Amino acid sequence: MTGRRDADAELRARLRRAAGAHEPDRARILARVERGMAAGDGGTGHPRPARALPGWARVAGATVAVAGVLVAGGSLAASTVGEDPPAPRSVAAPPEAREPGPREPGSREPGPLWSAGAVDPHSNEFWAQSNITLRTSAPLTALTVELRVAQTGSVTSTGAWRSLPEADFTFTAGERDGFLVYRWTLKPGRTVPAGEWMFAGQYNHERGGRDARGDRYSATATAASGRHSVEGGFTPREGG
Repeated sequence: MTGRRDADAELRARLRRAAGAHEPDRARILARVERGMAAGDGGTGHPRPARALPGWARVAGATVAVAGVLVAGGSLAASTVGEDPPAPRSVAAPPEAREPGPREPGSREPGPLWSAGAVDPHSNEFWAQSNITLRTSAPLTALTVELRVAQTGSVTSTGAWRSLPEADFTFTAGERDGFLVYRWTLKPGRTVPAGEWMFAGQYNHERGGRDARGDRYSATATAASGRHSVEGGFTPREGG
């Protein structure tokens, strides 16, 4: 039995090597198959005389064996190199800078600036805050923002603030030509980065609702593309 197992193992090893060849030598495989068929023993440990077979049977059997080897080799190669390509992956494009919607109030001229003015919703019958929203799509190397609150009666400043660093600006507030004027000026050597920023002026006024239709704001800036400016009025607070 040992001799037969050895012969069978040798035959299988030879068939595997033949199947792995890129261009199998059919004549050599046919000869190896015939030799393997004749190498079996009868379980006695001695080679068994080969049974005489008609020539056509030997040729047919060997041909079938060779065909099986070639098919197995082709299947092995296909399983090795015929993997499906990975599914395509979609790549999201980076989001573009948001532009104001068609109903969003504000002022925009050609350039990087956009702005809007509104009376803060937390204003009350004695006190109010006017907000200026400034949006820039490019860094600014110079900027002046001015808020003009019309003197409608007892309008006096109670403070001001901005969302950018206080140390980057020079600030003044005072009455001029019938307005309470707040002004923020960017200091030399400072830069306003691209983004959305707020400037706000706070003030007392006579009791009751105040009409802000006479209030105005403006902003003048310098960017790499040149000098730009925006201006506008103020949207009243709800219920004001």
